[in-house]
Amino acid sequence: MRAGNLLRQLDQRLLPPLTRAVARLGDRSARSGVLSWAAVLSAAAVLGTAVWAVDDTPVGDRTVGEVTRVGVADGDSVPGYLRSAAADLAALPGSAPTAEGGTYALVTLDAYLPPQRLATVLGDVGVSTVFGRVPLPGRQTEIVKIPALRVPDDVVAGMRQVAVRKESEAADYRARAAAVDGDGVGERELREQYASGAEVAAAEAAAYRTGCACVYAAVVRATPVALRGVAAQPDVRAVDPAPEVYRLDRTVFTPPLPEQFDVVRPPADTGTSPAPAQTERPAPAVSAPVPSTPVGESSEPAPVVTIPSPEPSEPEPAESAPPSVTTSPDAAVAEPPSAPPSS
Repeated sequence: MRAGNLLRQLDQRLLPPLTRAVARLGDRSARSGVLSWAAVLSAAAVLGTAVWAVDDTPVGDRTVGEVTRVGVADGDSVPGYLRSAAADLAALPGSAPTAEGGTYALVTLDAYLPPQRLATVLGDVGVSTVFGRVPLPGRQTEIVKIPALRVPDDVVAGMRQVAVRKESEAADYRARAAAVDGDGVGERELREQYASGAEVAAAEAAAYRTGCACVYAAVVRATPVALRGVAAQPDVRAVDPAPEVYRLDRTVFTPPLPEQFDVVRPPADTGTSPAPAQTERPAPAVSAPVPSTPVGESSEPAPVVTIPSPEPSEPEPAESAPPSVTTSPDAAVAEPPSAPPSS
């Protein structure tokens, strides 16, 4: 009940009896005493209502700022993670107290799959997001997160959006390379980095436009029985249940890559020149710095880009130093699972 309504009810209950009492009393002193008591009671009612209104203030969401992490981190043992995920799935009770819709889980695949294979592997479970990466041999490529409620249609559409962005990145790299003046060692290295970035971005664009075999993980939601059915599929490496997750916007999923077998290690790239020293919050890149790709949380091993993402910025002056590079692993080296940037 709001404070105004409570005061009106107090007036309706207290004032009529007081008015009748005053009317029966003709004596001035008696009437003065009654009015004094009425004033005291009214003040007490107002004070009590104010205190009640303050105590009844709605409590805010105490979970703001809390982030749940599901998956692996830099330095984690991949076999240890797989064993832990299998044990958690086996221990998940069939009557687990989960929100309507089932339990969220991170599904990791044995290999990179095309969108059309996902429906067979995941079956009828609800899908919210898939993770993709173009596995170019010896090159680092960007990890992307594609919202996908309908499989494979949303995955194919998301890949086309990534292809458009990658084509813009390739053009931007070429423009940056052309804008570099001079023939010194630094200028040549900078042009090579931009040219390498254009080459990889163009290859990624071509792969995504054709619906490549690039998907290696998915976030799903289903009953424990359905999750165990997904884990039994031949192409599934692990199903990591996360019954503690209720909100995806406060959860970070970091699946291991198919080529990660022992320990999650920093990224490596055998196809480019050494990258500049990293800054505290690097921007994701291909082989050269990517102008305007969003970054993830500073506590994550590397940023994950979720489509759609902004278009590349205008070419920088030639004399400006390139930002540092954080990239995803190549096909032969394990790297931080959840978000190496494009390379």
